[in-house]
Amino acid sequence: MSEQEQPSATEVELDINKPEDAVETGAESVLEEITVESVQAQLEVALAKIDEQQGDVLRAQADAQNIRRRSEQDVAKAHKFGQEKLMAEVVSLLDNLGRAIEAGSAEGASLKSLLEGVKMSQKMLLDGLKKFNVDQLDPHGEPFNPAVHEAMTAVPNPDLEPNTVMEVFQKGYTLNGRLVRPAMVVVSK
Repeated sequence: MSEQEQPSATEVELDINKPEDAVETGAESVLEEITVESVQAQLEVALAKIDEQQGDVLRAQADAQNIRRRSEQDVAKAHKFGQEKLMAEVVSLLDNLGRAIEAGSAEGASLKSLLEGVKMSQKMLLDGLKKFNVDQLDPHGEPFNPAVHEAMTAVPNPDLEPNTVMEVFQKGYTLNGRLVRPAMVVVSK
């Protein structure tokens, strides 16, 4: 290139600062402003959503705490009043025993009527306990079972097979199939 063809330093500066460059720079700043504004709008939406979700989390935590507290209260009430139905049965039994005592102490009372009242009370109690899955173990004549029987003594008896319950000193009881008290028995040898 010749000297005439090459632009001067002043012309180069002018080329850099052309009005077209100014228009492009203005467009870029408008794009930047739009981007900043849209990002700010998105940020505001996100912050609002975060506030809403924090409220949801706090409500869920409060609900969980209320459920836990109500459950604890229900369990405490169940422990405290769980035997209410059983107590109703026992109170009825006490009433019958009171009547039997009155009948026995009345003038002209017979031992037979007193015994009959006590038997009725015993039956009432056993029926009431059955409602609560309490079963009585009366193993007379059954094979000895150490899981539910407690052998008090062993007596030779040629009429019975060995390890057969001959006599029951004290009946046993189970609650829902679980042993509460073993039956105390005499076993044959």
